Amino acid sequence: MPVTAAVFVLLSRFSLFHPIQWISECTSLLTASSTIFSLVVLCGVVLITGLFNLEFYTLVPSIPCSRMALLGTVLHPRQCVHSLVYCTMGMLVMWCASVTIGGRYSTLGIPCRQSESGEVVTCLNEYHLFLLLAGAFMGYSHSFLGVVQNMYYVSFQPIQQYKYPRFKGCLPMVVKCSVIQSLYSARNFAALYFFFGYAPKTWISSTLHLQIDSSLQPLDSLTGLLDFSLLYHLTISGTFLYFTWYLTVLLFRIYVTEAYSFPVQSTFTEDAEQCLPKVLAETNTLVMKFFALQDLALLSQHSLSRRLEVFCLSQPGGHPHNWNAISRECLSLLSELTQRLVAHQDAVASNGRVKSQSDIAETPRLGVPLRTPGSVFKSSVGGVHSALTAPFTPDVDSPFSSPAIRRLVGQQEPRSPWFGTVQSPHIMRRGPKLWSASTGETGHITCLFVLKMHFALCCFCFQGLSHLVAASFSEDQFGVVQTTLPNILSCLVVLLEAVDRHFKLPHASSKPARAVCRMGDSTYKTLRFALRAALKTAIYKITTTFGEHLNAVNISTEHRKRLQQFLEFKE
Repeated sequence: MPVTAAVFVLLSRFSLFHPIQWISECTSLLTASSTIFSLVVLCGVVLITGLFNLEFYTLVPSIPCSRMALLGTVLHPRQCVHSLVYCTMGMLVMWCASVTIGGRYSTLGIPCRQSESGEVVTCLNEYHLFLLLAGAFMGYSHSFLGVVQNMYYVSFQPIQQYKYPRFKGCLPMVVKCSVIQSLYSARNFAALYFFFGYAPKTWISSTLHLQIDSSLQPLDSLTGLLDFSLLYHLTISGTFLYFTWYLTVLLFRIYVTEAYSFPVQSTFTEDAEQCLPKVLAETNTLVMKFFALQDLALLSQHSLSRRLEVFCLSQPGGHPHNWNAISRECLSLLSELTQRLVAHQDAVASNGRVKSQSDIAETPRLGVPLRTPGSVFKSSVGGVHSALTAPFTPDVDSPFSSPAIRRLVGQQEPRSPWFGTVQSPHIMRRGPKLWSASTGETGHITCLFVLKMHFALCCFCFQGLSHLVAASFSEDQFGVVQTTLPNILSCLVVLLEAVDRHFKLPHASSKPARAVCRMGDSTYKTLRFALRAALKTAIYKITTTFGEHLNAVNISTEHRKRLQQFLEFKE
């Protein structure tokens, strides 16, 4: 924050023809008490922004099934509170910016002389008001775009990077998006103020008992808005505002998706719940599932010592418990994805009609509720409200906490439409309301939600399972992988056939929305392509490693023919 504030000070006081005076003014301003107080206010804004990131982030993208559903999401009471808070924070940031710029922007009230009596009175400073209202407008724009662009959707990166290189690589994009969004917002607000600026100006002046100086050109006119200095300061102030918020979002994404290393096995019984095989079987926390599969993909490629622990036998007994547990969970995840793809294909084949209750009961449901990181170490690190997890735990007793948040942390209300089901916070299965869709649309979109999430999970699963199987060719001294190799190959081939059929279905456009720059993560739109590529890469990894030895594996004739296509590099 001090660095970005210093850059803003330099830009706001920029003077091309008086460089020495410009530098001296900026130096004195950076050490002024008003600047320090503004930094304190801005730090509070950043803190609130971070808390909202924690409260609203999701691992499942929000895909409105209609425009009415999107409108319902925007008008949801919880979203309205979010927008109101961001409008307030936008005004606070713009107040700090106007104080920093100084001059005609410094205060809301300025002394002026009435033309009739010559008496000095306090008049409304429209330049200061203009920036404050622009801050509120930009705050609402940011809140609205957070819904439209899925800004709170967090995706785990398939290629892991250290925090600093990832931050360094994304920083130019953040600056670019901040500038572009500021220009768009400045243009839109100027047009809005031109048509409707008189009403708030009159209301505020009468409420605060401030006079309107008629000798000055009003800003709600064409000549008033064609002020290069005003538009310049509006643009750099908006850039500073958006950069502050976008940078907070970026840092949160980098932090929350940072790789975590789980021990493969533990010497002590009390630590067994924190080991990778146990965490992979986690059914209560979706974040833990992502962390575990991500760690599995990394250890299978980059850690020989941990791979040997996976292939080792238990003592005493000589059983491959680690490999059995890991392979069982991976195969279960792949089988579940296959079943869901088939169910989705059946739903599309029936023109999206909702199945009967008996069919719904037979359809496999996702056993992983969507949790926030507050419950990630619930069972192993002293409870939810420990010092480690306290920053991640939302206040479920807050009056602004929706049923979706209570469901995220494990509390469900019997009367809630999410009770007993796994759905997006923006979708209901009960009677139609303002923020609900029809039953047929809801069932179809809910299926898409679950598929998108499984695509992301299975990409890590493919990497981890295929690299472990390939590594076992030279590292598995006891042959523990060979006992499950037929099941693994059959599961991969069956899933590939289901994926091939899935690509023959009509799909919505996978192209991102036409936007010059957006901070929302739209990678979920191309997850099906990533899934197919990762699946074929996994099969190629196994076939190129084992080669003709696969002919000795006991699998069906159809599956053997499909694998032969990979052996001959025809896929």
